Amino acid sequence: MALLSWLPHVTSISSTVLILLLFRFHLARAQPSNCTARAVTAVIAFGDSIVDPGNNNVLLTVVKSNFPPYGRDFPGHVPTGRFSNGKIGTDFLASKLGVKELLPAYLGTNLGPKDLVTGVSFASAGTGYDPLTSAVASVTPMWKQLEFFKEYKRTLTGNLGEKKLTRLLSGSLFIVCAGSNDVVEYFSDPMQQLSHGISSYAESLIRSASRFLQDLVSLGARKVGVVGIPPVGCMPSQRLVGGGLSGGCAADRNQLAQTYNAKLNMEVQRLNSNLQGSKLFYVDVYSILLDFIQYPWKHGFEDSKLGCCGTGTVEVAELCNVLSTTCRNASEYVFWDSYHPTQRAYELLIETLIQKYVNFIKG
Repeated sequence: MALLSWLPHVTSISSTVLILLLFRFHLARAQPSNCTARAVTAVIAFGDSIVDPGNNNVLLTVVKSNFPPYGRDFPGHVPTGRFSNGKIGTDFLASKLGVKELLPAYLGTNLGPKDLVTGVSFASAGTGYDPLTSAVASVTPMWKQLEFFKEYKRTLTGNLGEKKLTRLLSGSLFIVCAGSNDVVEYFSDPMQQLSHGISSYAESLIRSASRFLQDLVSLGARKVGVVGIPPVGCMPSQRLVGGGLSGGCAADRNQLAQTYNAKLNMEVQRLNSNLQGSKLFYVDVYSILLDFIQYPWKHGFEDSKLGCCGTGTVEVAELCNVLSTTCRNASEYVFWDSYHPTQRAYELLIETLIQKYVNFIKG
C-alpha cells in the first residue's frame, strides 16, 4: 500500500484509474523480457551439415539425408535433408528468438517473400573452409554460398527496395558454422598431414575463414556469430578410426579443433577492431558439447559414445538408411548418426548458447 499512499492527494484523476494504470505497469514489469526476440529480424546461416536444412537435396552428391530414418521425429515424420532425427540447431535458434519455427534451405524450396525476409540457410553438408573439402564431397563451397547470398539480396531488393533490405540485414543474425569436415578430411589425407602440421593447417583454415567473414560483412552482414569447431575427435566415427583400442576420443582431432578455435577467437577479435559498423562474436560449442559427451547424465542423456542409427559407429548419410535399425528413444542419445547430434542435443545446445551470448545477439 505504500506505493499508493499519495493517491488521496490527486484530485484530477480518479483513484480507480490510477490503480488500474499502476497494476498494468507492474504486470508488464513482471512479464519475462522478450527483447532478444525483438532484436533479431532474420536468421541467415552459412556452413556445413550442422546448419544445412536440405540444400544438398538438389546436388549430385552422396552427402544427403533426405530419406528415412532421418527426420523420423521431425514434424510430420518427414526426411527433409537435415542430418538429424528431427530439427537442427538453426531451427531452434530461429524459433527461440521468435523469428519463425523452422529455418528453411535456400535451394530447391521456391520460397516466397515472407519466408525469405525472415532468413534462410545457404549451408551445404560436407563443405569446409578448405576448398579441397567441398571438392572431395561434391558439395557447395563456402564462396559459392556467398554467391547464393548475393542472389538472395537481389531478389529481396526487388521486393523491398534497397533501404528496407539494408535495415533487414542490420537486424539479422548471421551464423557461420564450418570447419569440422576440414578436420576429418585432414586426418583422412596423408598428403595433407605431410605438407601441413596441425598449427599450419589451422592457420590456413583461419585465412579462409577470415576472407569469408570480410566478404560477408562487405555484403551487409552486421551481426555475425562465428561458430568454432566441436570436439570432432569425440564423434562416434572418429572414435572408431582414431580412438585406439579403448575407443576414446581421438586426441589428435580434438587438438586440431582446439588449435583452430583459439586462433579463430583471436581473428574474430582482430576483425572486430577493423570492420567498423559490424559486430562479430566467437561462438564456443566445443566446451558445451564436450560436457554433453563427458557427463551425459547431467543433461538427461544415457549414451554419448554411439549414434542412435545402426551400430552407431559408421552410419551417416547413405549408410544410415531405411534398412538401418535405430534406437527406441533418440532423446537419450547425444548423437543421431556417427557424426551429427540428435534433435534433443541440438535443442539443449541452442538453449545454452542463447543464454551465454544473449548480449551479443540482442545488442
